[in-house]
Amino acid sequence: MGSSFSALFADPRGSSFASVTAKPSLGDLPESCVAPIIAYLDPQEICKLARLNRAFRGASFADFVWESKLPSNYQTLIEKVFGDLEENLGKREIFARLCRANPLDGGNKKVWLDKSSGGICLSISSKGLVITGIDDRRYWNHIPTDESRFASVAYLQQIWWFEVDGEVEFPFPAGTYSMFFRLQLGRTSKRFGRRVCNTEHVHGWDKKPAQFQLWTSDGQHASSQCILNETGKWIEYHIGDFVVDNANASTKIKFSMTQIDCTHTKGGLTLDSVQIYPSEYAGRLKHF
Repeated sequence: MGSSFSALFADPRGSSFASVTAKPSLGDLPESCVAPIIAYLDPQEICKLARLNRAFRGASFADFVWESKLPSNYQTLIEKVFGDLEENLGKREIFARLCRANPLDGGNKKVWLDKSSGGICLSISSKGLVITGIDDRRYWNHIPTDESRFASVAYLQQIWWFEVDGEVEFPFPAGTYSMFFRLQLGRTSKRFGRRVCNTEHVHGWDKKPAQFQLWTSDGQHASSQCILNETGKWIEYHIGDFVVDNANASTKIKFSMTQIDCTHTKGGLTLDSVQIYPSEYAGRLKHF
């Protein structure tokens, strides 16, 4: 009986029906069906699926898939970050370019799109800040390093009046943002290819807390204070949070870090940058 059943599907030319009829696969799905499904995924998952087959790869280039991943004011961001882009550039390519660390203001600032959350992040280098005594090498030095996205940090040897100020104006998408100073107590170097942090000149930070403040152009103010006492590692010290309601207008933020008790000196501090992240992203950071 088994042979009779198989014979029903036999090809007169000698091959079986199953061998000449290809089984349907994911690659047979129309791109127009795949694209609405992968639009619900995050960008990293979309890129992984794009390697699966031709249908998923084609669907991953659909503009509406990536427009949903871009900030609502992405056209304003493009003008601010890039100036003019090619007219026919696809949304996937726009997303990819925004995810790079794009320099602003002569390279003293960098802005990028976080791949997982789609939020805008911004970093301001030590050279983009106003630092009291920075031009006097008795107090401060700029040091090259591979531990900074700017390849340079500011190192404080010793000072009585510590004050760092800065400001930034940028068209942030609507949302809540957190601001940090990225600092390290100690000076990092390489010895025999290994990271070494010299902390012998660290002093004065445990006597009084450092003060952090920010002000926005629409009247918001936040402040915090912290004793700096962890040596040998980079830490993001929380300045405060601010809220952006209008994504069509630039938000101006002024900020500062001070320790101006002149009864003692302080030194041995390395200043890398000031960072701005969406608050939900900032929760993943090691900070105080």
